[in-house]
Amino acid sequence: MKLVTVSRHAHFNAAHRLHNPAWNSEQNEKVFGLCNNEYFHGHNYELIVSVTGPVDPDTGYVMDMKELTELIKKHVEARLDHKNLNLQVEEFKNLIPSAENIAIVIYDWLRPHISPNLKLKITLYETPRNYVEYSGEEA
Repeated sequence: MKLVTVSRHAHFNAAHRLHNPAWNSEQNEKVFGLCNNEYFHGHNYELIVSVTGPVDPDTGYVMDMKELTELIKKHVEARLDHKNLNLQVEEFKNLIPSAENIAIVIYDWLRPHISPNLKLKITLYETPRNYVEYSGEEA
């Protein structure tokens, strides 16, 4: 069986602060530097959602891209765009909103809405040169 990957590129803007409340100010500053700014800072995130699976012979699709687009709008963009992740997104009330954790949360939001027969991978660019990938694998 031949597998094909289809991907959808999306975008959202969000503010966050990398801060571990269990650490003192000096430790937070040492580890997170400018990203620990008490007044937060923002990013123009670029998101690529990739779905891999066999091509359906009836449609010629791995997944309908319109459906994938709507899932991203509803479950990701509506929840993250122009938000302060630390203050406005429940998942980050007690979870440091690093790019790694944001990618995992996005994956967890989308996974229930995509056929379990299809593989899902999240690629999240925090800056043009810094990005993370997550595909549901665990150690």
